[in-house]
Amino acid sequence: MDAGVLRHCRRLPCRNSIPTALASEQLCLDHFLDEALVRTNHTFTRCREQSPLSPADLEWLLTDALLIVKNLEEEVGDPVPEQRERMLDLLLMLANLHEYVAHHSVRLDRPA
Repeated sequence: MDAGVLRHCRRLPCRNSIPTALASEQLCLDHFLDEALVRTNHTFTRCREQSPLSPADLEWLLTDALLIVKNLEEEVGDPVPEQRERMLDLLLMLANLHEYVAHHSVRLDRPA
């Protein structure tokens, strides 16, 4: 890891290490999953309320899914069962959101 990159989660007082796949986020796995879950739930709520989504919203959700998959691939040793379960739950939620968007009239905000 570069000297300029934090080795511990940026959330205070958390001192958990940052997995390689989450280095750009500067979050430990638990805090990343917390934030990703909030984003996903917020997006589901906006879809149900028929509020438009921005392309950035969808990009962020895709990035979340890719980071989870990378983290699952790169885990060294035995995975922590609770974290693995949370990652898989979040992937399922993201897949459900994708299906919802594909089968419903979800508007996207387009920059003018």
